[in-house]
Amino acid sequence: MHRSRKAKIVATLGPASTDAATIEALFRAGADVFRLNFSHGSHDDHKARLDKLRALEQSLGRPVGVLIDLQGPKLRIGSFAEGRIALEAGAPFRLDLNAGQPGDRRRVALPHPEIFAALEAGATLLLDDGRIALKVEKCNAESADTTVVNGGVLSDRKGVNVPGVVLPLSALTEKDRKDLAFGLGLGIDWVALSFVQRAEDIREIKEIVQGRARIVAKLEKPAGVEDLEAIVREADAIMVARGDLGVEMPAEQVPAIQKRIVRVCRRLGKPVIVATQMLESMVTAPVPTRAEASDVATAIYDGADAVMLSAESASGRYPVEAVTMMNNIIVQTESDPVYVDAIAASQGPARAEIADAIGLAMRNIAELLDVAAAVAYTSSGHSALRLARERPRAPIIGMTPKLATARAMALVWGVHAVLTHDVAEVPEMTDFACATARREGLAGPGQTIVIAAGMPFGAAGTTNLLRIARLD
Repeated sequence: MHRSRKAKIVATLGPASTDAATIEALFRAGADVFRLNFSHGSHDDHKARLDKLRALEQSLGRPVGVLIDLQGPKLRIGSFAEGRIALEAGAPFRLDLNAGQPGDRRRVALPHPEIFAALEAGATLLLDDGRIALKVEKCNAESADTTVVNGGVLSDRKGVNVPGVVLPLSALTEKDRKDLAFGLGLGIDWVALSFVQRAEDIREIKEIVQGRARIVAKLEKPAGVEDLEAIVREADAIMVARGDLGVEMPAEQVPAIQKRIVRVCRRLGKPVIVATQMLESMVTAPVPTRAEASDVATAIYDGADAVMLSAESASGRYPVEAVTMMNNIIVQTESDPVYVDAIAASQGPARAEIADAIGLAMRNIAELLDVAAAVAYTSSGHSALRLARERPRAPIIGMTPKLATARAMALVWGVHAVLTHDVAEVPEMTDFACATARREGLAGPGQTIVIAAGMPFGAAGTTNLLRIARLD
């Protein structure tokens, strides 16, 4: 089976989507990659879901991508003696390291010395997803005296954001390291790293992963946006994580930042996922709002590789309906004649490199000859990525002898991943490509396909061959 669309869907699994029947229904409805959110659930929960995904993959004969999402350094205040307090605008409020003393309306613990090390007078602290705003009046290594700017009710263990401040924190906590080791042991395909602030964060996790999975950098802090290009170059893919990004930056700036991130990823040929609250109302309702449908469509018009469902598929009342709706929105958007013009307009120039030249030539040939399919024979996925960067109209068949590569390509725009075996000669590869295009229902007798590959076969990142073939 192959999708009737190019953009992909990432669906988060959770309490509402744990049983095998629901997981299969999500896949059949359109989910291409499944996200395991390590901010919630136990290792046993995640392993049980992964086992069901691998069993589904076997039964359907289709590669299924799996992404684990690490929690990252989530910063939280301590607890209050009465569970909650009410803060009024203009009132003084202190944050300190005294975790052993319950908070009250005058103070609360903030057990994160790295925050105090980075704070300066005039900085803003946001609590409870931005509902409470505090202005720092003075601070030292152990406390900060603030004034309440936006008041409200504040309860135990609410999150803290420090916009505009680069915190001296590794993006990997001890919990993340344990979760990462566990996920790698299960053979997952993608790892999403939360709260990326700099390209060094990606290099740090790559040292641990050692090529056993591909890295998604979640951009949800202003510092990460400022170091955008370096992060995109270092990561294997990017996630526009609009939740915390919308807390740490003014909401009106997020749409422009989303477009900027997508464009940089498009130019550099890195997959990009747009995430957070895309169909949020479908957590409790069987249909989305019109604004949500437009939000999904906008990401598709921009040329995003994938859009993601979080609570909608993990804990909502209508997980399958949410995936079905997202699939329908993508299909409808991609059928709009404006869509082709829109993604072409946002396409940056190809780099002066052989692989990009092959991808560009392949797209031009595909359009000139009206080919039925573009085939990338690839060991690492590099050839498929270079072609996907060009957003050709023809479907892309990503043929690979490596199961891990086939699973990873499930995230990439337009790529229909097919597992094959190693080839030794170009004629053999051509025959396999023609047979695969026919078997997958993407080309028939008399139709033309165009094939890209790297020579020698099996060497990653060597896209240097272009071949045109006609099916008998």
